[in-house]
Amino acid sequence: MSDNSVIVFSGHDVQELLAGRELALINLTRTAYQAHAAGATSLPYSTFLHFPENPKARIIGLPAYVGDQFKTAGIKWIASFPDNLNCGMDRASAVIILNSIETGRPEAILEGSVISAKRTAASAALAALTLQDGNAFDTIGMLGCGLISFEILRFLLAACAEIKNVIAYDLSETQAEFFKKKCSVAFPQVDVSIATDVKTVLTNSRLISFATSAAKPHIFDLSSCARGSLILHISLRDLSPATLLAADNVVDDIDHVCRAETSPHLAAQVSGTNDFIRCTLGEILIGQAPARINPDSITIFSPFGLGILDLAVAQYVCKVHAEQEASSSSQYNSGFVLDSFLPRPWRE
Repeated sequence: MSDNSVIVFSGHDVQELLAGRELALINLTRTAYQAHAAGATSLPYSTFLHFPENPKARIIGLPAYVGDQFKTAGIKWIASFPDNLNCGMDRASAVIILNSIETGRPEAILEGSVISAKRTAASAALAALTLQDGNAFDTIGMLGCGLISFEILRFLLAACAEIKNVIAYDLSETQAEFFKKKCSVAFPQVDVSIATDVKTVLTNSRLISFATSAAKPHIFDLSSCARGSLILHISLRDLSPATLLAADNVVDDIDHVCRAETSPHLAAQVSGTNDFIRCTLGEILIGQAPARINPDSITIFSPFGLGILDLAVAQYVCKVHAEQEASSSSQYNSGFVLDSFLPRPWRE
């Protein structure tokens, strides 16, 4: 590649380059969180673009810089258009741009929805490993049966071999059955059952994942959860303020998660403070906070979804590509170089 060129990775390229690398991505996520907790990142607030004529849709810009071993900067521009599902399209689409931290020039453009799904799943699996605090989970309850839940299950199975059962629920019975069929093919080692209500999931699972499209809280009571349950609150808007205020709360970034009408944001508004959040996952990973303070408490992990994770995974895609190019170890020819993408220098 010349200095004026940019490499482009399609969604298929990204899928091929990341296939079977779940454990590597979990470890990468761990390192990125540790860098963030140590202050080696720059993370402006995400920007939300809304549409007056389509209030369910939005596009979010997540700029970030990650230092330490990463030393990369860039942005993820991700669209969420729920009505796409009615047209046979995925709800989310995204693009990620990586910039040189020495010149600021763009170096890579990547399809971002695959990376976004996998970094979300890697974060969830890392939280489960960290916050279970030595207690194994053999059953996971999944509320929401979309792509994100599917990827979360993939990563949890890679990290937690003891998981044998999945109890899934979705407002759409058709979507739940589709999820079950997909899982039976991809993960034959687990038994997937479909619940007819939310309470069944909460009662029978000590590890529970929320990955829904809920716009406002719809869960107001967690009393049916077993003591010591761990809730991965991935979709961020399912739980009422009261449920959070009564639980042990861990997040990825306190300032970021208490924005944009998330459940933690609503809880902070109700309580007048964000002191109900005990710590960040990164602080636990670098030893500044314990994984659990009470083995009987319900712990809720609410990750806002930090741009540093997208950049770390995008950079990893470029690294894997370069390694395969150097060794000719892959039969798949990934990446497309746009020669002379940038203009010639004005002073030339």
